[in-house]
Amino acid sequence: MCAIAGALAAPGNAPPRALVPRMLVAQAHRGPDGGGLHADGPVVLGHRRLSIIDLSEAGRQPMMNEDGSIAAVVNGEIYNHLELRRDLERKGHRFRSHSDSEVILHLYEEEGARTPEHLRGMFAFAVWDRRRARLLLARDRFGEKPLVYAASADRFVFASEIAALLADPRLGRTLDPAALDSYLALQYVPAPDTIFTDIKKLPPGHLLEVSAGGAPSVRPYYDFRARVAALPAPATRAEALHLIRSTVEEAVESRLMADVPLGAFLSGGVDSSIVVACMARRSSRPVQTFSVGFTDSGATELPYARLVAERYRTDHHELMVEPEMVSLLPSVVRHHGEPFGDTSCIPTRYLCQMTRRNVIVALSGDAGDEVFGGYRRYVWTHVADAIHRLPRPLGRVVAAALRAVPGARLHWLRRYGMAIDAPEAERYLEFVAHFPGDERLKLYTPDLAERFRVDQTALRFAARLAALGGGAGPRGEDPAGTDQDAVINRLCALDLETYLPDDILTKVDIASMTHSLEARAPFCDHHVVEMGARLPAAAKLHHLEGKVWFKQAFADLLPPAILERGKRGFALPTRHWLAGKLHGFARETLLATHARERGLFRPQAVEALLDRHKAGEDHGERIWNLLILEIWFRELMDGRAAFDASLDARESEAVKPVALAA
Repeated sequence: MCAIAGALAAPGNAPPRALVPRMLVAQAHRGPDGGGLHADGPVVLGHRRLSIIDLSEAGRQPMMNEDGSIAAVVNGEIYNHLELRRDLERKGHRFRSHSDSEVILHLYEEEGARTPEHLRGMFAFAVWDRRRARLLLARDRFGEKPLVYAASADRFVFASEIAALLADPRLGRTLDPAALDSYLALQYVPAPDTIFTDIKKLPPGHLLEVSAGGAPSVRPYYDFRARVAALPAPATRAEALHLIRSTVEEAVESRLMADVPLGAFLSGGVDSSIVVACMARRSSRPVQTFSVGFTDSGATELPYARLVAERYRTDHHELMVEPEMVSLLPSVVRHHGEPFGDTSCIPTRYLCQMTRRNVIVALSGDAGDEVFGGYRRYVWTHVADAIHRLPRPLGRVVAAALRAVPGARLHWLRRYGMAIDAPEAERYLEFVAHFPGDERLKLYTPDLAERFRVDQTALRFAARLAALGGGAGPRGEDPAGTDQDAVINRLCALDLETYLPDDILTKVDIASMTHSLEARAPFCDHHVVEMGARLPAAAKLHHLEGKVWFKQAFADLLPPAILERGKRGFALPTRHWLAGKLHGFARETLLATHARERGLFRPQAVEALLDRHKAGEDHGERIWNLLILEIWFRELMDGRAAFDASLDARESEAVKPVALAA
């Protein structure tokens, strides 16, 4: 687990040798155990190391092949590296270390651009091929590890984090308005975009090739739909339960390899509890587990986490998060590099800080909901599909009843009722969007409101659903919507492409690597994901309960209270905090002179939103989105001089990476 960075100069330009070390300084938290640089013609590769496997000097990067013609930098873990290594050694390759990263170097010599297809793990890597004068970048199938890049006329640069690219003084910081709108809707900016027009994310399951002076070429190497279509579905429920159990257990076991202390996040939900149970059954020592709760007792899951910790006699650690954590927000924003509004990034950051005091690697339950159908939106899609099957008059009555549900606590039912007859993409966004299009339009200044009169985010998701086989029409016009398996699995696939990598995994990567902690997600194993995609709808949803067969497959390992409880997220209790202790902070920040002068939002509309929330309406997540955006402006747009000065100071104080290798 590490940070990578690099630059490729166009012909006639000197390689930017001073830039890459500066990019590494911006990412030093990701790799506190040393670093290295390699220069070869027009390219400079850089690496910061967090030692997990092969702690010796032989495991340092960049790594080169026997004749020095190929160099690589790798971030991540390759869980099938021993198998690949044995095969490569039989073919005559000589290894200098026991590092899993070196496997990629020699595998490239055999497979070239097909290298990532053979890897099982989480990774982002770059390989420089001197003979072909080509730089190859690749990212793992579901986006556990990040990779961002920027291309200009004189050079191509890449890194693990946006902040590293911002260390390049030639790179512009122009705001992308469409990305801003997507952020407000979703709390994140979907790949391949970032909030900056000149910086892009390499999407999961993709590779990028670029030569000196050439334009980068991006293409997928992993076809999820084709892989799933080629796999047989389990013939019986019993076969499916056995397959779920064995596949998940093997994925957890494969992620226990490490030469350093290892533990697990334990939220008290089904997914993390199953991971801990599988770990405990394979460990001769008590598993170290870590949980975070909130001082708002209505939002804490700690009692459920304790049930699992007690059952498996884990070495359990807990932490309570207070609403006075606002001083942490500038640091969170700087590490993300762009606005990121998922409030769970705050408790996740505290969780990772506590965990790192005890272990260096932690397993998580992330992706369980996307793979096995755990989100409320899947249940509601199932309900909407059932309503569509009713005679039209009766369906209208049911929809009208939902829209008329009273009470603030059930406002989500009213929202879903309003969305029943909407096109599929709009209905999905009604489930996931924290700032619906009509509410965003009310906030924007007239120019921006006119620009986004047609919801670009909805159009983007409509295109994604169409690619997954979904229809764009309203009720009665979606032929795929008559097949429950197609409907549910399509939405799971959409979340695997968008919400999982761009929100959930981004949050965990930034929070964990801020504290030099490696987080591993067994449910992101492509064998687990592909198996889950072949399960029928009944395996995921039954009687409005999610993850039915998944729970049944592990029922003997979990306390009944864990299996029977409803799903609860890890988000901050913003509804209470922003109407109480944090209301003054939000008002002062969002109505400050600088915020008003940005020209993005109508001040009176922002003030009205704050007032409505204070009066009892729930706009906590919308206000939080606006708060994070304003802090991002202050830290990385208004505060560019301070950002550069901070890099200067850290660069002068840091232990320099090893000298450039020619």
